[in-house]
Amino acid sequence: MAITPTVIQAERREEFGKGSARRLRRDGKIPGVLYEKGIDNVHFAVDRIEMTAIVRNEGTNAIVELEVDGEKLLSMVKYIDQNVLTLEIDHIDLLGIKRGEKVVVEVPVVTEGEAAPDAVVLQEADVVEIEIDALNIPDEIAVSIEGKEIGDSIYASDIKLPEGAELISDPETLLVNVTYQEVDEELEAAAAEAEEGGAEAGADADEENVEIADGGEGDEGANE
Repeated sequence: MAITPTVIQAERREEFGKGSARRLRRDGKIPGVLYEKGIDNVHFAVDRIEMTAIVRNEGTNAIVELEVDGEKLLSMVKYIDQNVLTLEIDHIDLLGIKRGEKVVVEVPVVTEGEAAPDAVVLQEADVVEIEIDALNIPDEIAVSIEGKEIGDSIYASDIKLPEGAELISDPETLLVNVTYQEVDEELEAAAAEAEEGGAEAGADADEENVEIADGGEGDEGANE
């Protein structure tokens, strides 16, 4: 389904460097750059809270209209640089796009449904790469594991793509593997030994307690 891009106000940046970026972040703004083939790079700053909300709600492929000096520039979030401690966005790169233009993006893959009893579902790949209209990028692509049995597999070529999309990932990419619960025989043996050892220790302790109790009665009788 086509989306309506969020419009976000931005101010053009004329100063660059780490000092300028620190001042912007201190003022609650995120420095960024918009790249687009055929035009000069646009250096901008946007409100941190507003841009963070867009990325959180719409994902890393978020489409926005960056309004700079009264001009709206259609763009897609391409790269986010986050602070390793606070996880706040320190810098953002946008890719300028045109309406109707196709872009190559990574889309998350999610599973839905329930596999057969005793089957273990392993998701081997979290994303697939597709080419699609920039305004029709899905939030995720769902694959059904309903009734899948041990030995079944789902490859990139098996997924149903959105209308107009083309698979860029290798069709043989393994997305989901349905297998069985592996048992580590060494760990099981060690656990059994520990359990057996615990039972023996408990039995020995009970015997010692009985002996102590019997000995106590004998002493008391002697004293009388």
